[in-house]
Amino acid sequence: MIFFVTGGSGSGKSEYAEQLAVKLKEEEMQRRNASKEQSLSSEPRLIYIATMEPMDSESWQRVHRHRAMRAGKKFETREQFTHLEELTTSKNEILMLECLSNLMANEMFSPEGRKESTAEMVERGICFLAKHCLHMIVVGNNVFEDGMKYDDDTLRYLRETAKVHEFLGRHAHCLTEVICGIPVEWKKE
Repeated sequence: MIFFVTGGSGSGKSEYAEQLAVKLKEEEMQRRNASKEQSLSSEPRLIYIATMEPMDSESWQRVHRHRAMRAGKKFETREQFTHLEELTTSKNEILMLECLSNLMANEMFSPEGRKESTAEMVERGICFLAKHCLHMIVVGNNVFEDGMKYDDDTLRYLRETAKVHEFLGRHAHCLTEVICGIPVEWKKE
């Protein structure tokens, strides 16, 4: 299943997504125990896909803050700044991609990124990973509401990011927006 968690900066969306990943793991363990399933005997693994490439002291502070939030939750961190489809995963993993906005910026503007067809390539990467894991949680920022004028590169970034948000709105099984720490479920299948 694909879960899409969105919200503004500092809304609590990352904490919500982490709690969701832990809850999904617990539910899977209960399901396996109830059915005495042996095929996937090992415990599901929580994988944090880190997409922010730390470039300055502010980004390093964010990395440290997010690591502290995850402490004790047994996440394994895998860094993947671009080319999401190159990440290896297994059917026994619950993936949490943090965050879509950074991945989009990396694909559009970093030397390793693809520049063109960013939305399409990110969508393909999400679909690829979702097929090969137990659950996938994608965390994205709501960057569409301030109404300011932007340069052409920023407008292109916003358009490409909006395409992926729309894609996730259609394809995610659950869509949750976190507002002031309060999760609002817009879609749940």
